[in-house]
Amino acid sequence: MNTSVRNTTRLLWGALRALLVLTVVTGILYPLAVTGIAQAAFHHKANGSAVKADGRDVGSKLIGQSWDVPGTERPDPKWFQPRPSHSSYDPLSTGSSQLGASDRKLEKAVREAKEQVAAFNDVPVSKVPADAVTGSASAVDPDISPAYARIQTARVARENHLSRAQVRKLVDQHTEGRDLGFLGESRVNVLELNLALRTVVKH
Repeated sequence: MNTSVRNTTRLLWGALRALLVLTVVTGILYPLAVTGIAQAAFHHKANGSAVKADGRDVGSKLIGQSWDVPGTERPDPKWFQPRPSHSSYDPLSTGSSQLGASDRKLEKAVREAKEQVAAFNDVPVSKVPADAVTGSASAVDPDISPAYARIQTARVARENHLSRAQVRKLVDQHTEGRDLGFLGESRVNVLELNLALRTVVKH
């Protein structure tokens, strides 16, 4: 065997060994280590931040969902409503409408949505916050602003035969402040709020 063949064989064998080692380290050991750490230290988050009710998973704290009248696409007045979703809250089809802030279609849609939200909650159009009529970039935002939750309290209280004070208390209890005190905005998780409401109504 001449020198060039031996050199080529040595290089190929070295490359194969490197491939095998990297495959084991990055394809097996590293994922197992990360998964193990995540399950041990952040079990709930690592498993999708699932929310349970009556012993079963009913959604994720991280993914918004619709609260419509069963069998329809009409929002159920008994529940707090989330932000609108361009993808109908489908986590497999996330994304915004891609319409710019100055797009006339978006301006018209927002104007009409404000009127609908105002009528649905029996409040002036001027009281409707931006997140009530605009979707998030992901289209599955699970949170709404405290302002949007507050304009829904009278409707939710009326439809569930509760006092406004009871419903306002639920909103206050489920309002999360800014992360670390300064990041992001205050928010209310719609799924957790509605499950708390359901518990109050059942009792």
